[in-house]
Amino acid sequence: MASDLEKRAKEAFFEDEFEVALDLYSRALELDPKNADLYADRAQANIKLKNFAEAVADANRAIELDPSLSKAYLRKGTACIKLEEHQTAKAALEAGSSLAPGDSRFVQLIKECNELMAEETHNLPEKAIHETPPSAVTPSEDVGPNHDTSYQSTVVEPSKPKYRHDFYNTSTELVLTIFAKGILAKCVTVDFGEQILSVSIDIPGEEAYHFQPRLFGKVFDSGWHRPSRDGIIPEKCKYQVLSSKIEIRLFKAEAIIWTSLEFSKVKALPQKINASAAVKSQRPSYPSSKSNKDWDKLEAQVKKEEKEEKLDGDAALNKMFHDIYRDADEDMRRAMTKSFVESNGTVLSTNWKEVGSKKVEGSPPDGMELKKWEY
Repeated sequence: MASDLEKRAKEAFFEDEFEVALDLYSRALELDPKNADLYADRAQANIKLKNFAEAVADANRAIELDPSLSKAYLRKGTACIKLEEHQTAKAALEAGSSLAPGDSRFVQLIKECNELMAEETHNLPEKAIHETPPSAVTPSEDVGPNHDTSYQSTVVEPSKPKYRHDFYNTSTELVLTIFAKGILAKCVTVDFGEQILSVSIDIPGEEAYHFQPRLFGKVFDSGWHRPSRDGIIPEKCKYQVLSSKIEIRLFKAEAIIWTSLEFSKVKALPQKINASAAVKSQRPSYPSSKSNKDWDKLEAQVKKEEKEEKLDGDAALNKMFHDIYRDADEDMRRAMTKSFVESNGTVLSTNWKEVGSKKVEGSPPDGMELKKWEY
């Protein structure tokens, strides 16, 4: 039973056996996938194992299931501090503090976020000296013995992802495509952070899919491999669930071409883009370790797939009108606009000679009556 596994997981956690606790929490979640407490507790185990991106994903899932669970916000804030996502961390901690106003841990970590953001703003020299500020150590959240945060997790061979993904980027945005057919929008959750992207696909009766990359960032010249604060602007990012894929558009904080999707400790040399020159050339850049790929052919293939994509209902109708308007000449476009507006959306004509010299009257479908609404 899930409760037995949860009890054993807590015992393992108190004994500093974090990997065992992580495995037991995961097995418990397979039996009880809607348990917010299990996700929040697994997030804490991930923090101890320094799996910070996974901890953020677990905390987000716990918050989604139970928005009043204060410890989930504490876990998210703690993990985001470790990932240097200070704005995201502060927002989570302030939300959690409002739910547990007497908990001093929120006050301590919010203060820490403010100090770290002040360091970034003033670009203090000490920023590159320490890989992790002393005050950023995760506080003990549960009664029990002190836990060794230097614990090293065992390297596990990654399993084959359930869905394939690909991306291309321009100077201002990166478009990530996850190829997943027939997915309902309600089964998809996307969370944007400054340098974190979290994508979850949770289909009833199937194993949930999670994709949480830490996004591309440049590296300082010091030997500590600390990423700079470029990344994305979360409030400008968006996503769309289509019939054959999930398209995610990330708006960049700095006009550069990313050499990869995910952050790497290997020093990267991103290409700085001149803003005025970027307007003239909108051809996407497809980063790859293979220089012999025909990216023009691949781009044409992607556009062909989008054009042939089968849609239903209003989406199919809107696509048809869009394609007609895109391929039309100036007179046809004028005719379409004039006829649609003057007929209150009941007539769509492409013949300018027919509609250009007179007002287009409304033509409702059989059995329906056209009424003019007064405001």
